[in-house]
Amino acid sequence: MTTTVLAAIPSPPQGVWHLGGFPLRAYALCILTGVVVAYLWTKKRYQERGGDPDVVMDALLVGLPAGIIGARAYHVLTDHQKYFGEGRNPADIFKITNGGLGIWGGIIVGSLAVYALLKVKKVSVPMFAGAVAPALPVAQAIGRLGNWFNQEIYGGPSDKPWALEIYRRVDENGYTDQLAGRSTGEVIASVQPTFLYELLFCLALAAFLVWAEKRFSLEGHRLFMLYVAGYTLGRFFIELLRTDEATLVFGSIRINSVVSAVIFLSAVALLVWTGRKQPRVAASPQRE
Repeated sequence: MTTTVLAAIPSPPQGVWHLGGFPLRAYALCILTGVVVAYLWTKKRYQERGGDPDVVMDALLVGLPAGIIGARAYHVLTDHQKYFGEGRNPADIFKITNGGLGIWGGIIVGSLAVYALLKVKKVSVPMFAGAVAPALPVAQAIGRLGNWFNQEIYGGPSDKPWALEIYRRVDENGYTDQLAGRSTGEVIASVQPTFLYELLFCLALAAFLVWAEKRFSLEGHRLFMLYVAGYTLGRFFIELLRTDEATLVFGSIRINSVVSAVIFLSAVALLVWTGRKQPRVAASPQRE
């Protein structure tokens, strides 16, 4: 007699808790937790390099709101059909807690804001870039847990042991509400947990950056470029597995795949270019 044991990753029963009239959203909590962890690690690394820890706090106060605005703007631009047109409400643009943040917009706008701050304060941009580089993918990994609570960012059907179960959620009136409702226990899909793939990849990338920094004595700005190149490479392939709704370009290609490829090639080009610009140490003359 053979017994088959099926295993799967369960989704949380809910992603929103109501404390009085205040909705406590796991998505927002995960992002904030990631920010705090990244801040603490960046502060430690920056201090070890001789930097003023107050600069890290200033960068957080400037970069966080700029990053959120940029991330939301990227999402709205690339998924504009969700907010504009017949039956859509443009006011939903401001409902950030419902999900919808594009990492590209966050990194670009947030980085530009911090760059401007560092220039105004006349402190080393490369030193700060090197301190923050491995902390960013850790923050992204923690933030991906918010997608788990929201039952979003997943791939196609799967019967693997690590497949993710998606539950039907309903509100207090019994109407389906996958975002803010509570699970009924009914499994409506078993899918690839692409959010988990990205989470694990980001943690591996952070470890790789720490190793590469010591192994190759990378300057700060080059370490940051390596982070960008590494993340976009992984994101390109993970994006190919996702089946959630997305804007398609060039026929059937997800726009995030195109953006990942473009940014990856740009980061690699900058890595090569800056590597060639580094001064070379002349070889010592050989003795006969």
